[in-house]
Amino acid sequence: MKILVVGSGGREHAIGWALAKDERVTKLWFAPGNAGTDSLGENLPLKATDVAGIKSWCEKQRPELVVVGPEAPLCAGLVDELSALGIKAFGPNKSGARLEASKIFTKDLLVKAGIPTAISARFTDLAEARAYCASQPYPLVIKADGLAAGKGVIIASSLAEADEALDQIMAKKVFGTSGDSVLIEEFLQGQEASIHAVTDGTDYVLMPSSQDHKRIRDNDEGPNTGGMGAYAPAPVVTDSLLATVEEQVIRPIISVLKSEGIDYQGVLYAGLMLTPQGPKVLEFNCRFGDPETEVLLPLLQTPLLDLLLATVDRGIGKLNFELKKDSAMTVVLAAEGYPENPMMGAVIHGLVAAPTMLFHAGTTRRDDGKVVVSGGRVLAATGVGHDLYDARRQAYKIAADIRFDGKQYRLDIGKKALDLIESGK
Repeated sequence: MKILVVGSGGREHAIGWALAKDERVTKLWFAPGNAGTDSLGENLPLKATDVAGIKSWCEKQRPELVVVGPEAPLCAGLVDELSALGIKAFGPNKSGARLEASKIFTKDLLVKAGIPTAISARFTDLAEARAYCASQPYPLVIKADGLAAGKGVIIASSLAEADEALDQIMAKKVFGTSGDSVLIEEFLQGQEASIHAVTDGTDYVLMPSSQDHKRIRDNDEGPNTGGMGAYAPAPVVTDSLLATVEEQVIRPIISVLKSEGIDYQGVLYAGLMLTPQGPKVLEFNCRFGDPETEVLLPLLQTPLLDLLLATVDRGIGKLNFELKKDSAMTVVLAAEGYPENPMMGAVIHGLVAAPTMLFHAGTTRRDDGKVVVSGGRVLAATGVGHDLYDARRQAYKIAADIRFDGKQYRLDIGKKALDLIESGK
């Protein structure tokens, strides 16, 4: 089977890694891929956001399946364009991808479906938004409505910080038109967790629970990033809590999407806050998370190809979906200066002896064959073991063995989970 994977990050490398293990897969392309994916298949000179270019290439090459990794091409309607060509594509269509393209759209759906979420207000006028912030208790969460590469959510601890955030988003347009509207929410307390469901529009399966680490430094300090590490499953998500999430979140969102006339096929990624009142939805994403994908896919017992095909062929209800009983952890190695001003070009050493679950993200192979840093998040070192302790040892061993100037990574990935395990012993 010939498959195109759209994207260039650790998520797409992990998807390619899982597919390459399947003997049914005879050809893999990546658009555009990175220095890790080029060992699995062929990298194409096509940006993930080049919808017209990808469509034209697919029209000529006719891949049997296209797996769209990032949110931007989904929100731009790539799946719609490919479906019109009769090409199977994994991911929601443009109307379904609005779950991530518009936080206000999603908030309206959550309220309509009765899904627990933060109290909020939305604004298109800067003065009205500022007046609202002056009347609220702090902290407050201020969100640009549209896509902002994971950086459009600001936690303001004071009115001065709220004013600055609103000025950046609505007046200075640091996120472009994504800041034409803002959503202002109450600040929820608790641990965060991620639940990934894969649905064919009617039936669904659940991936292992996971927990991401957004802050750049240990102890959740410093600015937010795209994610500095993750682990799965998350001990904080007990069987009973997962059953509650299914009942209160997953089934209702699938139902309300259907009632709105949205044919949603693909990933429903619920970002949750586990509050004392129960789980509440912070956001929905329309694709696999990154770096969550790097710990979820190694825990699949069912081949990834079977899951992808069952989704696009509306056969999840008949899929024999199984997970391994292992644990996985990934540690992100970031460039010097990330996230504010990542430094590019450093040569990466130690890759030759690295295991297969070192997933590339911001890497490029130069003409001389050397692999260099070309993005803020550079690599994701993933370990899999019989428990989180074992997975953690493996992940950090890989992380320590990789060398490049300015390398930075957190040393406390999974600490909350291990503390929870220790407290229960």
